[in-house]
Amino acid sequence: MPALDEVACTGPWRHRHPGEKAVLAFGLLGCAVALPPWPGAAVVGVVAAALLLGPAGLGPRRLLRAARGPMVFVVVGALPLLFSLGGPALVRLDPAGVGAALALAGRATAALLCLLLFAATTPLADTLPRLHRLGVPPAVVDVAGLVYRMLFLLLDRIAAVRAAQAGRLGFRSSHTAIRSVAGQAGAVFVSAFDRARRMEQGLALRAEPGALRVQLPAQRLSRRFLAGTAVLLAAVVTVSVLA
Repeated sequence: MPALDEVACTGPWRHRHPGEKAVLAFGLLGCAVALPPWPGAAVVGVVAAALLLGPAGLGPRRLLRAARGPMVFVVVGALPLLFSLGGPALVRLDPAGVGAALALAGRATAALLCLLLFAATTPLADTLPRLHRLGVPPAVVDVAGLVYRMLFLLLDRIAAVRAAQAGRLGFRSSHTAIRSVAGQAGAVFVSAFDRARRMEQGLALRAEPGALRVQLPAQRLSRRFLAGTAVLLAAVVTVSVLA
């Protein structure tokens, strides 16, 4: 199981209602988008990071591991704003783009931390069944759930194939490593295609799309948690506007 899913399933907020965590995470996300980049995005980012490292129990290493991939896209998206086209040189550094690049990177980083706050505290198995109440088509929810389950099966299959290839010295040189990776991709594709076909046949024999139902645990929204969230969001807005 990936580290983020493991934390979501075993973390301190595992048994809280998903609506509470959605109000907190997406409320902060709205603040990151609506408030000025400075100091709004910085305040939101600090608050989201503090919640992740504190009450959510993610930990610094897991936070860095979960954020390093998306942060690559943030950096790649902000770098072009530092350059401009035209003039004596075809491409030149634009001093006016520094502010825009920092603003984009700040907003994107704060938004990323807000999304990680929801993902690291709310398992997808708790979220998908409740999407019916929000008007999401049942077929879309079922497809999303099946794709989510297939990811774990594919990860297990990849690990098994890689272990078998390593046991046969499939990575002893660059040439054998390339051949092993190609064979691994082919084996995983065939396995995934066959499993998806069997799953489709099984679902077609059981029920119509959207007929799958799961039993959800009895959970109530905590008024104290929602009140604390409202106070926190109000404090973030106040500090960002008055600073």
